[in-house]
Amino acid sequence: MAEYKGIKGFKVQTVSTDPAASVLATGTWASVASLNTARQQLGGAGTRTAALAFGGYSTTGVGNTEQWDGSSWTEVNDLNTATYGRTGFGTYTAAIASGGNPALTNNESWDGTNWTEVNDLNTGRSNSAGVGTNTAGLVYGGYTTARTAVNESWNGTNFTEVGDLNTARSSLGGAGTQTAALAFNGGPEAQVAAAANDTESWNGTSWTILTESSNTIGKSEGVGSTGTQTSALMFGGSIYAGSVPAGRTEAWDGTSWTELGDLATGRAAGASAGTDNTSAMFAGGYTPAITGATEQWTLAATPTTFSKANPGQVFYNSTSNAFKVTKDNSGVPLGTWSSGGNLNTARLYTGGSGLGTQTDSIVFGGRKNSLPASNKAETEKYNGTSWTELNDLNQLREGPGGFGTSTAAIAASGSIPPTSNVVESWNGTSWTEVAENTTARERQRGAGTSTAGLIFGGQPYPSVSAATEEWDGAAWTNGGSLNTGRSNLGGSGATQNAALAFGGEPPGTASTESYNGTSWTEVGDLNAAKTGITGNGTTTATLAYGGYTTAFVANTEYWNGTAWTEVSDMATARGYGSGSGTSASALMAGGAAPSEVATTEEWNAPAPFATNSTLTAS
Repeated sequence: MAEYKGIKGFKVQTVSTDPAASVLATGTWASVASLNTARQQLGGAGTRTAALAFGGYSTTGVGNTEQWDGSSWTEVNDLNTATYGRTGFGTYTAAIASGGNPALTNNESWDGTNWTEVNDLNTGRSNSAGVGTNTAGLVYGGYTTARTAVNESWNGTNFTEVGDLNTARSSLGGAGTQTAALAFNGGPEAQVAAAANDTESWNGTSWTILTESSNTIGKSEGVGSTGTQTSALMFGGSIYAGSVPAGRTEAWDGTSWTELGDLATGRAAGASAGTDNTSAMFAGGYTPAITGATEQWTLAATPTTFSKANPGQVFYNSTSNAFKVTKDNSGVPLGTWSSGGNLNTARLYTGGSGLGTQTDSIVFGGRKNSLPASNKAETEKYNGTSWTELNDLNQLREGPGGFGTSTAAIAASGSIPPTSNVVESWNGTSWTEVAENTTARERQRGAGTSTAGLIFGGQPYPSVSAATEEWDGAAWTNGGSLNTGRSNLGGSGATQNAALAFGGEPPGTASTESYNGTSWTEVGDLNAAKTGITGNGTTTATLAYGGYTTAFVANTEYWNGTAWTEVSDMATARGYGSGSGTSASALMAGGAAPSEVATTEEWNAPAPFATNSTLTAS
């Protein structure tokens, strides 16, 4: 009889903690004793086992101060000025509490027993971020009569204004020290579309916007935060003040954000304390009801005890005295759609940068159907918050095949009218006409990069096309034809040799085909036949959304390389729009519902991970 190792390639291991994707993925939040006074918008300082919580809003601004000893909260002497929206930094025996509502300059120092008023902030504000010690700190962002980018450095005696944030924001997250800090998320009160989710890094002189944004906590304010410039944790937060907050947690490793286990109680605007992305505490906040709930974040494994998860791995957990198996549940992303900033020009049949990201994409061309109807040449770029008009296409057109990124894209064919084979190349600033493609058509799809892409399907009116053409950056060559000619189809693919075509007409079809650089192969069908569908991703992880059956639909489906699964719907039923991003972080802009719309929605799905299930006899 074959041994388990001979079948699976590894032995049944004995471990003290369940395997996980990483050491950080073993982290969990545990509920502990609540604050004595439930409140929101309070300040915090200290560590997971020795923390301070002060100020906040209960039914009014309060001055209450509580100390945490790792197991319970104790009321100690109040702040001199009762208020909410303070920022705090330092330790539970030596802390600073700055600012407050409305736009206070007030600054107080804590010595472990009493608060003493010390020199004020230069710019009065509330809901700032604060990092550092009581003799070397930093206070940045916040709200005056509007969100602000002001940054001030504290030397133990005075505040000095230093380099401003690039993005003005309030209720933001922060981590680090006086000379090496991070700023992330935050936004203006009750303005979802303008909230920020980029990450900025401070080097002691200036702030730099990093390329990475938070994943699922994007566009949220009131996040909890702690840690250093290279090891930070962000948790909770809400889309806007008063909305139902989330419990999501993300860790920063100096390069990118990774989603981890949720808080037990989703909330925002609490007091944070901790040292890095392995150890934190979150107290109070709103759910949206005001709460005193407190939770601690700890890791179950250390680098020496960590065991990496392998789907199919059987193991013995010596702590729980049980045999378990690691199951792969990464096939379906549990994501949701949220509202983004509207296009400046409502339209359908647009082209787009399929390889763009949720915070860096372009759409171009399209059509306005309402009278007076017209084709469009407008190009707009999305920064994760709003769309900005850039230079127009040289030829206005509807239904161009688009592919590439926000700085290097191709717009191929489309109806000018008549149906055209004009091709233009985008360099991030302007469009230039390049070599024409062979088959004049409109409403086709594209995939790949600006130097190695392809277009497929579409209609050389009034028929439909099965033609595929490949672009090498200079010229077009014919590729293998689709098995089913169609227009108004969905498409995805990161490379010229790996693309997906799905849906389309006539009539509305569910057919899905995969391209390997030479030929198309029919694979599993969509759950519902539809035309005007939009999608993005790869041949093994694609998101398809919207479209038209007998009416416009909001359905979203996920392709895992084998089959389609229905996931969360968009808020607005529509079709014939543009999409970009990945199956975990996508963008849908414009389209028809049934008239042309400017609506933008953003899809966010947590990173997939494996689960460990106990084996039982039956």
